[in-house]
Amino acid sequence: MTIGRAAAACGGKLLQTAEPETALSRLVIDSRQVRPGDLFAAYEGERVDGHDYMAAAFQKGAACCLARRLPENVAGPVILVDDVQEALEAIFRDYRRSIRIPVLGITGSVGKTSAKEMCAAVLGSRFSVLKTEGNLNNQLGVPMTLSRIGPEHQAAVVEMGISGFGEMSRLAQMAKPDLALFTVIGHAHLEFLHDLLGVLKAKTEMLDHMAPDAPVLVNGDDALLKELRCRQRLLRFGLGPDCELRAENIRVTPHWETDCELVWEGRRIPIHIPAFGRHMVYAALGGAAAGLVLGLTDEEIARGVAAYETVGRRGLVTDTGFLTLVDDSYNANPDSMASSLASLTDLPGRKVCILGDMLEMGPEAGQMHYDLGRRAAALGMDLVLCCGELSRETARGAGAAGRHFESREELTAALPGLIRAGDAVLVKASRGMRFEEIAEALKLLK
Repeated sequence: MTIGRAAAACGGKLLQTAEPETALSRLVIDSRQVRPGDLFAAYEGERVDGHDYMAAAFQKGAACCLARRLPENVAGPVILVDDVQEALEAIFRDYRRSIRIPVLGITGSVGKTSAKEMCAAVLGSRFSVLKTEGNLNNQLGVPMTLSRIGPEHQAAVVEMGISGFGEMSRLAQMAKPDLALFTVIGHAHLEFLHDLLGVLKAKTEMLDHMAPDAPVLVNGDDALLKELRCRQRLLRFGLGPDCELRAENIRVTPHWETDCELVWEGRRIPIHIPAFGRHMVYAALGGAAAGLVLGLTDEEIARGVAAYETVGRRGLVTDTGFLTLVDDSYNANPDSMASSLASLTDLPGRKVCILGDMLEMGPEAGQMHYDLGRRAAALGMDLVLCCGELSRETARGAGAAGRHFESREELTAALPGLIRAGDAVLVKASRGMRFEEIAEALKLLK
């Protein structure tokens, strides 16, 4: 991508003296991260206006800025456009045509990041892989990821996250996945997508922008995905007998990791997953499915799965010397909550779950939280400690095991009197609840 090509792709006006054939390297929206050759997009966020940092971007070596206006005292090549976001999308729709490596697009309501990391690990056993960094999976994150694909890369794994209708189409027009992976169609962003059929409709907009013979890898145990019909080539993975790729003989190791066998067209692949949780079996299946359609051997798939590393606070298991902590405080919705509760039953000791609000659940949020409490009680949780306005219903649904606290501070202060040596404790809530603070407090109990 060059300055001239970028300007032409988005219909922008090139200001200042510039050599149109100057190459652009990465897309950056934070001036502190600019390196020589970067394209700096002056994005106007809720709290920060990127136009105020264009001069700083040029000082750090930006080759060009993409902006809606030209501030005073800014000297350097600027592509002036009416809308920076729309211009970015136009530039990267054009840029995608020059990418000649397989691009895997990953979406779903639950487990996108784990699937992304697993797929990158598996494909990395043979290829040089570019993957989405962190959670840069939206209309800014996807073009930033595409911009980082270099001549050294042989495959790309792109996470694609949405919250409303039409967003996936815009992402898919940029990413144009050569193959796709769908994790779960679950209860996420229902405030905007209304119901599960709405979630399915929004996520599968991706398929409209893929080739008719492209592989589409889906969780065959998901009620809606297993019934999916599309023009592409479907491969269902899961535990059920109708899945072409299945996991069997699943067992938790003494170190809270997972062993199982993958079954595919008569082949059996023993794998070791260095992570805890039943959901990680699905992540491994997704990674293996991607590897299989791209021609990896059984040994490469097993080696790739074994190389997986847990990211952040997603089901991270820690033996504190006093208790076993399952820190899953990164995010939550009913589907991921159900999976985490089921996984907790695989651990020894008394079962304690500390649950917070699940956000963006729409008008049925109260009932969903109540049902979560009932599920916890049905699974035999000894204590269900809750915090958050919506989680009052979780505590109520849990019956005698449930207890609600008015604040994180009140709950944290009560922990020494509630938690016993040898307990298995799950901490899970939507990220906005800041339950990582509770997880850190649990590590200090003696």
